[in-house]
Amino acid sequence: MAISRDFNKDPFIVIWELTRACQLKCLHCRADAQYARDPRELTFEEGKNLIDQIYEMNNPMLVFTGGDPLMREDIFDIAKYAVEKGVRVSMTPSATPNVTKEAIQKAKEVGLSRWAFSIDGPNAEVHDHFRGTAGSFDLTMERINYLHEVGLPIQINTVISRYNVEYLDEMAKMVEDLNCVLWSVFFLVPTGRGQASDMISPVEHERVLRWLYDLSKRVSFDIKTTEAMHYRRVVIQQKMREAKQQTDEINYLTALTEKGLTGSIDGLGRAPKGVNDGNGFVFISHIGDVYPSGLLPVQAGNIRERPLAEIYRESPIFKSLRDPDSFKGKCGVCEFRYVCGGSRSRAYAMTGDYLESEPFCVYIPKALRDKQVQ
Repeated sequence: MAISRDFNKDPFIVIWELTRACQLKCLHCRADAQYARDPRELTFEEGKNLIDQIYEMNNPMLVFTGGDPLMREDIFDIAKYAVEKGVRVSMTPSATPNVTKEAIQKAKEVGLSRWAFSIDGPNAEVHDHFRGTAGSFDLTMERINYLHEVGLPIQINTVISRYNVEYLDEMAKMVEDLNCVLWSVFFLVPTGRGQASDMISPVEHERVLRWLYDLSKRVSFDIKTTEAMHYRRVVIQQKMREAKQQTDEINYLTALTEKGLTGSIDGLGRAPKGVNDGNGFVFISHIGDVYPSGLLPVQAGNIRERPLAEIYRESPIFKSLRDPDSFKGKCGVCEFRYVCGGSRSRAYAMTGDYLESEPFCVYIPKALRDKQVQ
């Protein structure tokens, strides 16, 4: 992924919800998944056309999600088409009986770059409660053994909530013991089945983000956060403290963003700059609706009516989300707004306005601290 990627033109990552069908009943499900497939889903031919459009947008990463992508019989035909075109494809299926040895072998054969499973607790009691399905934890562990057998890299996704925040040390050890390449840590947004009462507090968000940074220095796997954009601020602050930086903080941040080096300097090592809802990130639903994120249910268009590139580049919704100076409250004046920007999804879920401040960040921007001193 080139550092020169312009998020105003091309996303860094595209998420395609192939179906909303799923056999699980997860407490936090964004999609409010159903047992049966929707007859309005994008067809195989429409899917190929979508992949062509995605490829033309500077070939971003593509993730198949759901529901459960394996509920589509043509999933591996779709994946094969994308991989043969040169797209880097990952998949996040649910741990259900659909995940057979044959399915995993097929994923390996068609060239999937990574397989992601969700694990939300270090044991069956915690995980199965969260997933709403008894036996889910044991099934996941069994299927991970399959993945190791075929040599497919494994990513673990975990949603942080009040149900599991006290088990994070055990979770981290489990991710390491399972020889995973990436721990993708999601911070709950109350949308779909997710409830505000399930979220951890703003202070707990800060504590967990600092814990993740400390963890990242001593584990073999990479750590990525979703809907915790303030992790970038935490990483930069911690690195500056460690280096005992004498440089003015704002000048330091300006230098980072101007050079487009925040990804390589702040140790996150993936996107060349801060990906946020609608800013380097785009979500396509099972019926072709386009959103800034699967957790930000503000529709910007439909690919059956307009090209994906046109929606991403020209939609007023996307354009406003790519302008941190348009953010309200403390996010709009925060010196970290170009590398963080706060969760636009959580702002929308809690206030009804996706440009409002991130409501679960405890940081007070320098501009506001200076005003208090005056």
